[in-house]
Amino acid sequence: MYVFHADPAHAWLAVKRTELERLGILGEVSSCSYQKGGTVYLEEDCDAGLFIRAKKEKNEPYPTRESFQENSPVRSYAHFSIGA
Repeated sequence: MYVFHADPAHAWLAVKRTELERLGILGEVSSCSYQKGGTVYLEEDCDAGLFIRAKKEKNEPYPTRESFQENSPVRSYAHFSIGA
């Protein structure tokens, strides 16, 4: 299950960095996304769509659920960087 972490203004889809590598899209993720440890929090407007398209192309399921917080901690994580 993939979790959309949401606050009143935005949302990010949590995906393991290794999965993005496996799908061949890690290098396409923008710096609008965040990261912490081995998880990348894909920005909802473009990077999450990139992931969903890649999953659809491989006919792989991507069940999601939303986790809402008034002040999402995702905003305090480091911006995504391919080298991190």
